[in-house]
Amino acid sequence: MPASPEIQVAVSTIIFALRPGPQDLPSLWTPFVPRTREPHLNKWALPGGWLPPHEELEDAAARTLAETTGLHPSYLEQLYTFGGVDRSPTGRVISVVYWALVRADEALKAIPGENVQWFPADHLPELAFDHNDIVNYALERLRTKVEYAEIAHSFLGEKFTIAQLRSVHEAVLGQKLDAANFRRSVATSPDLIDTGEVLAGTPHRPPKLFRFQR
Repeated sequence: MPASPEIQVAVSTIIFALRPGPQDLPSLWTPFVPRTREPHLNKWALPGGWLPPHEELEDAAARTLAETTGLHPSYLEQLYTFGGVDRSPTGRVISVVYWALVRADEALKAIPGENVQWFPADHLPELAFDHNDIVNYALERLRTKVEYAEIAHSFLGEKFTIAQLRSVHEAVLGQKLDAANFRRSVATSPDLIDTGEVLAGTPHRPPKLFRFQR
């Protein structure tokens, strides 16, 4: 029986963060790091690396993310496994991809400089390997799950206004939402709790602050 060709396993992570976009409105951004060797030398790629024999997948995702970007997201979940036979010209590579969601203040902790570059999630350059396809897949998954409390909570602080929650949905979906309709749609959500507090420092009637059910 002929020897089986070597199959390499990599772990990559796509990060979504809310950062100011046009007109300073929140929009969805994701960071990339440059390839330091062939193939695809100097092209932007998802943060990641090879999986060591004795490291758990999630530990490898968290480690490579910290090493390449300096980020330590609280939300880190396995997204999908990509294993097309022709995704790498140097041999068979299977990538276990995680996704991370971070708040704007967390995104500021990324390593500054040329080795980490943020791009709008829906306006990306040509990336290394099949990473454009991976980002598009992750975007579709995120948009179908944005109504889940855990997803929105990852982009917000502990307490937030309905307008801030709507801005998360708008950034993820890439479209404006009617404020009144959105308020009505979330008013009956069992996950949303009125804290009894209001947002301080506003010039007009202060909006109520909410939190998600724990």
